Amino acid sequence: MSTSPTTPLWLQGRDAVVAAAAPGDWREETPDYHLSHTVMPGQRSTQHAPDSLEAIVESIVQVFEMEVSHKRDPATWVSMVTDRFRTNVNGGPWASARDIVEQGSYNILIGDSIFYSPGEESFESSHHIFHTAFPEGFYWEVLEVLSPPPVVAFKWRHWGSFTGEYKGFEPNGKQIEMFGMSVAKVSDDLRLVEVEHYYDPNAFLGQLTGGCPVAHGN
Repeated sequence: MSTSPTTPLWLQGRDAVVAAAAPGDWREETPDYHLSHTVMPGQRSTQHAPDSLEAIVESIVQVFEMEVSHKRDPATWVSMVTDRFRTNVNGGPWASARDIVEQGSYNILIGDSIFYSPGEESFESSHHIFHTAFPEGFYWEVLEVLSPPPVVAFKWRHWGSFTGEYKGFEPNGKQIEMFGMSVAKVSDDLRLVEVEHYYDPNAFLGQLTGGCPVAHGN
């Protein structure tokens, strides 16, 4: 995606937003996305022209994911209109930016499942669980954009190699995939205002547990 000096920061890509952040913005250390540059290109199923709507949507969502995962204060999140932002999964309850900070992005985006209980996990523990299960990275790509702003509907793919333990279940080394669709309302300057996600978390988590809903650690 090409940028110019007048391009808003949130449209310059994840690396630019990381570079512009202050050291105190991070929950821990500055996030490292080198695997997204070295591994992801060879595993993705789509290739988008740099200035295509698909590339722009993918970039914005990557910035969003980085910020909710690694920046401690929503006031520093540039990918959204923070005081208006809300998100939900499969028509469930809405969550605000503050809810994401307090509950954890994984807990909100996965929700209650027979394979996972967000009420038992903190922000930190939930991230540890999935970073442990996918130590080689868990990647995300836009497959197709179905409608333009201000209401952007798009299909996506999430994938990674299950090479680390998941809640007591041993890894099988296989590539785990999940597919879904999201509908995002954006502001005039292409910041996120509202995002609805639609996918089957059980289909994803069942691949990590062999279909067994009882985690070994419980």
